Amino acid sequence: MREIKVVKIGGKVAENEELLDAFLSEFISLKGLKLLVHGGGVVASKIAEKLGMKVKMIEGRRVTDKQMLFVATMVYAGLVNKNIVAKLQGLGMNAIGLTGSDLNVIQSTKRNPEPIDFGFVGDIEKVNGDWLKVFMEQGIIPVLAPLTHDGKGNLLNTNADAIASHIASSLADSASTELILCFEQPGVLESGKVIPQIDLQRFNELKKAEIVKDGMIPKLDLGFQALNSGVKRVRITNFASISDESKGTILVQ
Repeated sequence: MREIKVVKIGGKVAENEELLDAFLSEFISLKGLKLLVHGGGVVASKIAEKLGMKVKMIEGRRVTDKQMLFVATMVYAGLVNKNIVAKLQGLGMNAIGLTGSDLNVIQSTKRNPEPIDFGFVGDIEKVNGDWLKVFMEQGIIPVLAPLTHDGKGNLLNTNADAIASHIASSLADSASTELILCFEQPGVLESGKVIPQIDLQRFNELKKAEIVKDGMIPKLDLGFQALNSGVKRVRITNFASISDESKGTILVQ
């Protein structure tokens, strides 16, 4: 069975030329077919502030009103996405930049405004992985920006970890799929040391002890969701260590 690696990086890497170059050098060395999902919230916030817009966050999550959606679309699908595609081309890898609206790859519904109205934020409903497989089988790397659509002509700001998890799950039936969620730390940490492996029981213990908290909770939730959907392997690691399978934290059932 063919192997597919779905890799996600955050905006902190995407906005830093040196970190992005280091990451992409590791990324292209991955064996098998591969796909990249990127964030860009850090860049979007900076651009919004330069335009005199107030960035509103609730519980660490961005509120996306109509103005912020304009900025997010320009930054995610434009500046960040095309910069990554250009760098991959410069490394000799064919790549194509996409949002969820392109080829109807990812369709979402606008999040319920109760109890908190996050605005134009999408919760994923379905992924059309067929087009992504077509590109990868032709040697083209899909690069996904964190935007989806609702099927009614509206774009929606959508969590990049969620996009990566749902894409990996959609490909699991036809390939041995690995999901790699990258961020600044070398893995999930306890007392400064990487936890090499976490199962669901251990995850609940870590949450109760508040060792895993805030943004790490939804990241692990999505990882376990992917495992339950047939994804063979889920790893949380540093963006510079993706090609070393011994690094990071592995989620297990």
